Amino acid sequence: MIESVNIQIGGRNLTMETGRYARQAGGSVLARYADTVVLAAVVAEKVGKPDRDFFPLTVDYREKMYAAGRIPGGFFKREGRPTEKEILCARLTDRSMRPLFPDGFTAEVQVYISVLSHDTENDSDVLGLLAGALALNLSDIPFPGPVAAVRVGKRDGELVINPTISDQEQCALNLVVAGTEDSILMVEGGGRQSTEAEVLEALRFAHESIVAICRAQKPLIARAGRAKRPLVLSTFPENIFREVESRFGNRLREANIIPDKHEREEAIAAVHTEAILAFTETHPEDLGHVKKGLEKIEKEHLRNRILEQGVRADGRGLDDVRQITCEVGILPRTHGSAVFTRGQTQALVVTTLGTGSDEQRLDQLEGETWKSFLLHYNFPSYSVGEVRPVRGPGRREIGHGKLAERAIESVIPSEDAFPYTIRLVSDILESNGSSSMATVCGGSLALMDAGVPIQAHVAGIAMGLIEGESKTAVITDILGVEDHLGDMDFKVAGTRRGITSVQMDIKLKRGLDFNILTTALEKARIARMKVLDVMEAAMPIPRAQLSNYAPRITVLTINPDKIREVIGPGGKVIRKIQEDTGATIDIEDDGTIKVAAYDSEGGARAVEIIRGLTEDPEVGAVYDGIVRRIQSFGAFVEILPNRDGLLHISELDTKRVERVEDVVREGDRVRVKVLSVDPEGKVRLSRKALLVEQK
Repeated sequence: MIESVNIQIGGRNLTMETGRYARQAGGSVLARYADTVVLAAVVAEKVGKPDRDFFPLTVDYREKMYAAGRIPGGFFKREGRPTEKEILCARLTDRSMRPLFPDGFTAEVQVYISVLSHDTENDSDVLGLLAGALALNLSDIPFPGPVAAVRVGKRDGELVINPTISDQEQCALNLVVAGTEDSILMVEGGGRQSTEAEVLEALRFAHESIVAICRAQKPLIARAGRAKRPLVLSTFPENIFREVESRFGNRLREANIIPDKHEREEAIAAVHTEAILAFTETHPEDLGHVKKGLEKIEKEHLRNRILEQGVRADGRGLDDVRQITCEVGILPRTHGSAVFTRGQTQALVVTTLGTGSDEQRLDQLEGETWKSFLLHYNFPSYSVGEVRPVRGPGRREIGHGKLAERAIESVIPSEDAFPYTIRLVSDILESNGSSSMATVCGGSLALMDAGVPIQAHVAGIAMGLIEGESKTAVITDILGVEDHLGDMDFKVAGTRRGITSVQMDIKLKRGLDFNILTTALEKARIARMKVLDVMEAAMPIPRAQLSNYAPRITVLTINPDKIREVIGPGGKVIRKIQEDTGATIDIEDDGTIKVAAYDSEGGARAVEIIRGLTEDPEVGAVYDGIVRRIQSFGAFVEILPNRDGLLHISELDTKRVERVEDVVREGDRVRVKVLSVDPEGKVRLSRKALLVEQK
């Protein structure tokens, strides 16, 4: 039976329908917003594996190129591996849903979202998240709900829900917010140095629409939702826990207070190993429960220590930022480099400057676009002391890189002011929490080291949360273990003026209220100022000069009608210029020409040639020309490439000249001044005028 619901959101109609398509899935929803349509289908194992100690949730978001009436590029002409945008959209959905599943539920769940139609104005990322969550609510999979999501933007001082793709480019603030009727679950986005108050205002505004969408879903869930399957959760034998606590609890707590990460992990691992060996003899069938019992002791001790004593895993107070060191210019042949170290988290970030030919082409549903600022984040296994095969970047690396890229992007100079393609690469050398924020800080330093005139330093900090029955603690600059065992990971990056990027994930099933958000944002602001103090001391302003190894780019603007003169037939002219000078030349349709060269002399020569090919002689201008032909009445002098002027015999000298050859011959270089250019383009030159001026 087909059931649907309609609601007006952001001035456009949102329709959610079930029962028509993908009926063999556990639950499916066709969602339409304006002319953008997505289909979400969810399936799950009937029974989870009892020995599984994690929840295997997979979210896939895929864009079909036919959705925008396009055929994929490439040899195979079909969609391939997920694009960066598809990975980021899948992460949005995963991060919003994962915390809500019941603890101990281990059946494998897959959420598959397909973009079927795209109007190139209303993005499909939020719509896919909404459809996926509703499909779970309609299925027999245990998932509370409803859950909704919207994008909120701020344009011309006004907050708007679900701004169009074209409007997003004008928005000073752009956030994706997911939540329930009662609270917020996930935040992702950024601003152009927005204040904390502006971010909070946007979150409240977004939540109003989230509440409306959640309430609109309830009748549909009531009419079309399937009965939830009996919930079979993995049980934890209390007798095993009591024995684990009695024999190993105190030793585990002693290991848990060691400040150094590796020493602490080694001490905890030693207790785990001894416990497993001990229980192998007496309870070989309960080793999984023994492991869970040890983890429970570790988690409760860390959380209680924070709540009751205000002491963190490494001995810090709740608001303390780890020790920071900043190093710049550490690599001799790169264009810019920096190492940012905060505690046991360390990022090496390198800047590379390129030309327009280095821009990244993006082939998306919205059309083809180009990126001139790129940030790539790498997380090698040695950064956490592990062994792992080296493969391509995973979803986490893509997501962290985008978070850092968004944080820095708002301070990058315009192309007119700095006509370079900029690539930042962050290699995490050590990690103990908040490596993405270390990337932001290191990236800012590396850009200044390269001489990129960014507006200001950008710093980032990760906030955490520990919530007990009667107490709540918001903690600053969280460690990896505090992220793992805590209730929130709230990353905030920005300048002294305001926020440029935020990302929030929580593990509380009830979501997060605005009082905690307010506290977290204010503490993040205070911590960010402390980090900026250290960064500014190390590198107060960008270097005045680019690296000797960076290309020099000169920008020319010519009459578009002259582009053919620079390119030549079949590209012959431009190829010869590049071969003769070693420069790289990029030409745009509006007549903008960028000449890039590592050799300044070669670049200057290329610029001179291009100007010669495209300039029109100006009356009064002086040129060093070459005599190409001699006639009885004068000489024809090439003053610009392929452009001659007549130097009449009467203009050769201040005295009477009988024969042209008495003054100049073919091949001679002669300095001349332009007397006139007639409507037909004929140029009259004079040598005599310059001689008179010299007297």
